[in-house]
Amino acid sequence: MKRALIVHGGWEGHQPAEVAELLARELREEQFQVHLSDTLDSFRDKEKLADYHLIVPVWTMGKISKEQLVPLLETVESGTGIAGCHGGMGDSFRNETQYQFMVGGQWVAHPGGDGVHYDVVITEPEHPIMQGIDDFHVCSEQYYMHIDPAIRVLATTRFGEVEMPVAWTKTYGAGKVFYCSLGHQADIVAMPPVLRMMRQGMVWAAR
Repeated sequence: MKRALIVHGGWEGHQPAEVAELLARELREEQFQVHLSDTLDSFRDKEKLADYHLIVPVWTMGKISKEQLVPLLETVESGTGIAGCHGGMGDSFRNETQYQFMVGGQWVAHPGGDGVHYDVVITEPEHPIMQGIDDFHVCSEQYYMHIDPAIRVLATTRFGEVEMPVAWTKTYGAGKVFYCSLGHQADIVAMPPVLRMMRQGMVWAAR
């Protein structure tokens, strides 16, 4: 049985505990053994981290110590997968550029705040993460992000003439990375296309 670690906390506006429970349920249905934690100290022990096939951070903003961050980075680099959504992975630890490099992007702005109506366009429908997901409409925050040109873009949205990635994969050393910018609160994560994308993305990323 594969094992996953979900670490939740940070800014409470993103409902980290509720989102963590949703993602944990999806992983359990995929026969993962899931450990939920509300402390970044869960990243300190590299030997324990190496036992996990997947790490799912749900931690917006906040600060992380080097003693917590370095084992996390090294574990993913060694082959453990990492997957997450919205600010819980794409706006964590704003001072830690190496973390952002691992993720493949970093939140910059959400023009219009919450309640923006926009379309999500699936650009790689044949990818395993996007199986069974069609283009869809969402009313939520629309993330404008700095992005790594090395990412493989799976879905996009538009800001005027700018095409902005919504979901992507990349590698960090031997580890697979999946990120989706949707998921402002638990109700958005629970939308059928978003939840399916997260489920398939987590499974894909797992070692």
